[in-house]
Amino acid sequence: MTTPAPSATIRDLRESVRSGARSAVEICRETLARVRASDPALHAFHTVTADRALARAADLDRDRDRWRDAPLTGVPVAIKDNLCTRGVRTTAASKMLETFVPPYDATAVARLERAGAVMIGKTNCDEFAMGSSTENSAFGPTRNPWALDRTPGGSSGGSAAAVAARLAPLALGSDTGGSIRQPAALCGIVGLKPTYGRVSRYGLLAFASSLDQIGSLTLTVHDAAIALNVIAGADPADATSAPDPVPDYTAALTGDIRGARIGVPSRLLENGPGGPDGIDREVAGAFRTALDAFASRGATLVDVDLPHARHAVAVYYLVATAEASSNLARYDGVRYGFRAPFDRHDDALGSMYARTRAGGFGPEVKRRIMLGTYVLSAGYYEAYYLKAQQVRTLIARDYERAFERVDAVAMPTSPTPAFPIGERVADPLQMYLADVFTVSANLGGLPAVSVPCGFTAGGLPIGLQLVGRRFDEPTVLRLADAYERDTNWWKREPAHV
Repeated sequence: MTTPAPSATIRDLRESVRSGARSAVEICRETLARVRASDPALHAFHTVTADRALARAADLDRDRDRWRDAPLTGVPVAIKDNLCTRGVRTTAASKMLETFVPPYDATAVARLERAGAVMIGKTNCDEFAMGSSTENSAFGPTRNPWALDRTPGGSSGGSAAAVAARLAPLALGSDTGGSIRQPAALCGIVGLKPTYGRVSRYGLLAFASSLDQIGSLTLTVHDAAIALNVIAGADPADATSAPDPVPDYTAALTGDIRGARIGVPSRLLENGPGGPDGIDREVAGAFRTALDAFASRGATLVDVDLPHARHAVAVYYLVATAEASSNLARYDGVRYGFRAPFDRHDDALGSMYARTRAGGFGPEVKRRIMLGTYVLSAGYYEAYYLKAQQVRTLIARDYERAFERVDAVAMPTSPTPAFPIGERVADPLQMYLADVFTVSANLGGLPAVSVPCGFTAGGLPIGLQLVGRRFDEPTVLRLADAYERDTNWWKREPAHV
């Protein structure tokens, strides 16, 4: 038996604390009680910081005047376990970092705390964010709150499951090829990947540095806008963070989308890797119904062509693995992290490196390191990595041309609803195709959001994705919010919470 859910949204919780109707400690205790009751079945968390969270909430209550107007005072938040948290274990769901305790916070985490948030724990994920199902965690899979035999998506599956199960109204995730949006779609919540550079990556354990971006998982679009207000902005610790001023994203949520032009890549949906045989019929039906909802609010649907997007998955898995091979070279058993036991019969340094990396990394991470090392090797660099970068440019240009005619591009977030745990583990290609509609936004550095747009007959959530121009999160959020106002998908709660 779970405890009654507290006010679910960030906005409701924040107002209850501001008005004095509830205390931060009261909210924190209720949240932790729900985690204790529900998480054993879900495994959304693998570190719960109960004592720290209660102490933080008590501090907020004692200094109420100081925190009265902060945007997240008393709001419980969950943090994906590839984001550094000072004094709290940060593992990236890998044996390699099983005992790593960072001496500093990621910038996004620090900004949440400066805004009054209360961190309740670290969420499970695919190892080093490499996966689409959260089955690649060294600590076991996370389960989907809507169906415990199904994956929550990945790699931010723990964060998505925590928000969907009402264990936290806000969770941070990272998105390298869809790792926020795809689990958001499979768990029936909102997932926002900001423009590359909009949010500092300082303190994010790197997977693919030209693709990684930190974003939020929330119940509503308004909550996603609140979170982006807090975590966005330049950071001197991250040279890739953008100096552009941060607007008030909540101010964009007017509900008025009359005259907006939404692009629909019909040829990609019909003929691409996720074509008619790859897109689940119920997903396709929910997507068409969502397009009708936009039209009924005064938006114009425009057919657009993204001719190179059908190559996006192949390009992504060359660029991302090459960067992963480079980034993960630091895990050698010398400076920090896991080290293979000393072998007195073979104490050569090279042997220690090999045994450490063989024992510290899981199968999917090893697969990607090997593929990335291969495509960067002499004789293959130009044929694979360089060619992939060239096609990446063509994909970005396709979007630029589309945005000359439209304000955003719509497509399903995932070609299928949540799939059974274990179904694709032995078939990496099928697993990778789960990212067919999400990777292009990362390759182009574009903002994208996934919002719930329906359920299958079996009760599994379906997601709608909107992709916008660089740094045009206000338009993407305004469109998503307008759609959300006409539906109640986000109000449904999964049975397994």
